[in-house]
Amino acid sequence: MFYTFSYTPTAADTEANPYELKMKLTAGVIHQVDVLFQDGCNHQEFVQIRLENFQLWPSNRPGSMRGNATVISFREFYELHTGMSILTANIWTTLTEDFAEILINVGLLPKEIIQPFSFQELLEAAMAD
Repeated sequence: MFYTFSYTPTAADTEANPYELKMKLTAGVIHQVDVLFQDGCNHQEFVQIRLENFQLWPSNRPGSMRGNATVISFREFYELHTGMSILTANIWTTLTEDFAEILINVGLLPKEIIQPFSFQELLEAAMAD
């Protein structure tokens, strides 16, 4: 499954008061994340993605992703559990006009598909032979 979320920041979305884009997902494993900064973001629109109060991406706190006509794309293996599957993208800008839309795509699959066997299951299968 792929989820897509978008938001166009405004001058009211500052680093001190970022827009909080709630991204409701299902339980499973996040395997792909893409953040698209449209042409016009001019490296002045910023994104951090969190689970609760924990910053997931970028990994370095208080870093943020930014770009211009850029896709930041990466593979991941981050498991979300039932009841803990809402991510929040904090989005802000230093632009005062001509804002550009930011798109966030999240690829998510059930753990059984992305990791059909645990290490323990493989060991048990090997021992049974």
